Amino acid sequence: MGTGEADRGAWLLVLGFVFGCNVLRILLPSFSAFVSRVLQQDAEQESQMRAEIQDMKQELATVNMMDEFARYARLERKINKMTDKLKTHGTAFWPRQRGPQDRCVKARAAQSAKIKWAMSVAFYVLQAALMISLIWKYYSVPVAVVPSKWITPLDRLVAFPTRVAGGVGITCWILVCNKVVAIVLHPFS
Repeated sequence: MGTGEADRGAWLLVLGFVFGCNVLRILLPSFSAFVSRVLQQDAEQESQMRAEIQDMKQELATVNMMDEFARYARLERKINKMTDKLKTHGTAFWPRQRGPQDRCVKARAAQSAKIKWAMSVAFYVLQAALMISLIWKYYSVPVAVVPSKWITPLDRLVAFPTRVAGGVGITCWILVCNKVVAIVLHPFS
């Protein structure tokens, strides 16, 4: 395959990259939510541990300390052990009063927002690098050549940066592809 054949396929290559980037942009929130969930698996384990501690505390409330001291002490040690395990499990504050659980939820929400933000930034940087590399590679080759009279008032703008009369430059092609793909994919977003 010669360079002429490769250059003729540039329009398809650009369209494919633009389509792929727009599909990824639509899927980005779902993907970042999945990553956030995977990174925060501990939340489910912590909630199970909290539920177990609450159950043990309810059982402890029903046990008479004077009559069943051994059972009472065993349950109390179990609760203390589970509480310590929960503290070292990643929760900075064990809720002795109202509020610290809310801080954990807020911390998780903040971490999730950071993950989503970082993934969005990474995606857009990658997309920009990809588009700039395509523009760099095909800056002198028109993606397509159409009769000049079709684009007469804007022929230099459409041909940028190729300077070929009637040519469609890579930058114009990327803009057109982005708009068309965005319109086509709009119902799915």
